[in-house]
Amino acid sequence: MVQVTLRTARMVLVPLADDHLEHEVELDADPEVMRYLGPVRSRAQVRQAHRRRLAAARPVPGLGFWVGFVDGTFVGWWILEPPSRPEQGPVSGQAELGYRLLRRHWRRGLASEGARELIRHGFAELGLRRIFAETMAVNAASRATMAAVGMRYVRTFHQSWPDPLPGAEQGEVEYEITREQWRAGSAAVG
Repeated sequence: MVQVTLRTARMVLVPLADDHLEHEVELDADPEVMRYLGPVRSRAQVRQAHRRRLAAARPVPGLGFWVGFVDGTFVGWWILEPPSRPEQGPVSGQAELGYRLLRRHWRRGLASEGARELIRHGFAELGLRRIFAETMAVNAASRATMAAVGMRYVRTFHQSWPDPLPGAEQGEVEYEITREQWRAGSAAVG
């Protein structure tokens, strides 16, 4: 399955393409957007990140980055990608969820709306068994989004960073949702 366009009540999520580079530049240039991710990125750094983001769609059919639009206006991106670190477990049957939105679109429920659609896509269309997400323990907004979409806290862990961000001493957190949990939650809502 190739990466497909997805739709929510308010958004169209299209597979990342070269046409979206300027949106990525805007997103990665905002220090508040990058607060828990690292320093803002130059155009050249975003161009390199863009190539890596495009490549995320290659290893597992159907996974990758999506760019979200509300009424034709760019709001951010979402990702489902295979695990990249050995301690994250086997690649087969699971994916990591991520999202990044422009600041002017925060607190409107768009992060969770897009995340719910990617979770649905991952379980219903791609047959994944587990979807997980990670963030800094101090990133309360992202943790709230993870909980809002039905993900459950799994663990706190620590990574070694060459230039740790403020709050890194509190570690990273992992949240997850399994296909069975998602089905049970969908049945309860439906």
